[in-house]
Order: sequence, then structure tokens, then C-alpha cells
Amino acid sequence: MDLNFFKKTRILDGGMGQELLARGMKPNGTLWSANALLNEEYHKLLLDTHLDFIKAGAEVIVTTTFTTRKIRLKDNQVEDKFEYLNKKAGEIALKAKKQNPNILIAGGLPPQYLTYEADNREDKEIMDDFYSQAKLLNPYVDFFYFDVLSSVKEFQIAINSIEEFNKPYLVGAHISEGRNLPSGEKISEIVNKINHEKLLGVILSCVSPENYELNLDEMKNLGVPFGFKLNAFVKTNPKPNYTGAYKKSKTGNPNEFLGVREDLTPERMCDFVKKFKEAGATILGGCCETKPAHIKEMSKLI
Repeated sequence: MDLNFFKKTRILDGGMGQELLARGMKPNGTLWSANALLNEEYHKLLLDTHLDFIKAGAEVIVTTTFTTRKIRLKDNQVEDKFEYLNKKAGEIALKAKKQNPNILIAGGLPPQYLTYEADNREDKEIMDDFYSQAKLLNPYVDFFYFDVLSSVKEFQIAINSIEEFNKPYLVGAHISEGRNLPSGEKISEIVNKINHEKLLGVILSCVSPENYELNLDEMKNLGVPFGFKLNAFVKTNPKPNYTGAYKKSKTGNPNEFLGVREDLTPERMCDFVKKFKEAGATILGGCCETKPAHIKEMSKLI
């Protein structure tokens, strides 16, 4: 894969987990999108959703692996399905690519512990978790996407974990609010403190348009292709924590406690995207509650 791929404006897909729920997938504990892999009855729904994002203009789709990490599967007593679920996510993404050979598949590697919080476990434990998931996804993907990570430490370990696969990677950093990662570090530290050899670009993942705008100047000064996957949640920092709130959820849908913004129509979100593109962003996409209609509006900007 060309390391300059994202120097040209590219469109990513939108929020798979929330879209699957909106399309009728029943929630199952905190498995979220992984339930579409676990239950064969949802495999076609998952494929069709990938295809609808592609039809809307997405040039890159991300494997549905945000909740196929070991800790989330263990929480739901299906840790024995780890290999099956990750491979199935790759297989279904590859089916979508075979129908659309020009698109790329990003192997989604999520935070390996909690969401929206820095992983402070021992390096080896984190490394083993990243590696085991990456190894399963590797045969199906064009590059790896570090999806909503919260610390420089996690990015460094994630990069080390995929070294043997000799594939490039896209950094997806999260900021819940303000200008710092949940770890307290700056976005620029991801670039300055790590020796990158196969970096495709840096995006902010699962952030509001307003929060992205707050960090736009720093993103512009990174010296690498940059962009975003914007969400339409009201917040991404519930107290006491995302995972704790999710486990108490009555519906199994994160928007129960994160809220859904009614104002971020496809057209309104695209107003933000147009501004960010004019500022130099070349990686345009959506995260939670971002639908094919949002991606279609973004694709009109190319």
C-alpha cells in the first residue's frame, strides 16, 4: 500500500455499531457490534451495512472488531469465540471488497482494555492483546487502524505489535473533551515521541465536530496527513466511566447514556467537514451515530 494514500482526500466509513442497532440488530450485553458476528442471522445485515457505506462514497471500510477484543468478550462469557469473531469480521469485510475491488480494508484495533480511558496495564499484557487480534485480522486487511486509543503508550505498543506484518497504519486518537488525550498527553506527542516508519496519518476518532475544531490547529501542525471520524453523541465521557455505564445500560445501546444529537444532520455535519477540509484535512469519516447519509454528504466534497 502507498504510504501517501491519505495525502489525497479520502472518505472513510461511518459508525458501524450504532448503525447495526438502528437497522434492527438486537443488543446482547456489552457485545455491541460483535453481536452481528456472533449471530449468523446478522451476517447479511453486517455485509449490507458495509456495502451501503461504500455506496455512499466510502473508500475505506473498517473491520467490525471494536468489541471483539478479549476483555469485552470475557465480560460477556464468549472469550472462546475470540478467533472466530475476528476472522469472521475480516471475512465479511473481504466479501464487501470483492464486490468493490477499489476499496481498502482497515483492520480495526481498538483499545484493548477500557474505552475512552488510558490503558495502564503492564506493557506485555497490552502487547499480547494487540498482537493476538492483529494476527487474526492481518490476512484480510490492507492496513491497520488504531481505533480510539487514549495514550502515547498504547500507540507505541500497538505499532510494535504489528511490526512483523509489514503493513502501514492509521492512528486514531481520542479526546473526550478539551485538548488532551485521556492520558493527559497532547496529540503532537503521538508523532514526536514515536519513531514512525509506516504512518499513514493521524485522525481524531469518536469526537464531536466542535471538539475537533478545538484541536484543529494542532492537527494542522503535525506534518502528516490528518482528519477525523466524527460522532454524533452528546458526550463521550460519562461518569464514572464508559464501561461502567454500559454495563448498567438497560437497552445495551450506548446512546442510552451518551445521548444522540438531533442537530447533526448529514448537511450540518458536512458544514463542519467542509471547514476542516478547507483547513487541510484529507481523511474524512464518521464514527458512532454517523450514517451512510452523512458519508454521502462528505463524499460530495471530493
